[in-house]
Amino acid sequence: MADGSTATCIDILLAIILPPLGVFLKFGCQVEFWICCLLTLFGWLPGIVYAIWVLTK
Repeated sequence: MADGSTATCIDILLAIILPPLGVFLKFGCQVEFWICCLLTLFGWLPGIVYAIWVLTK
């Protein structure tokens, strides 16, 4: 079984590759996911920044 830090590392890697996917796996279809989708549509970099911020807060 993976510990907390390994799971966070995997979440961050997914957030870099596809930001909404990393947020969705952590929060589901809550408001964080939809904000991340919107920011990713505006640009890939804002989506990554928001996804990493949400996953590490």
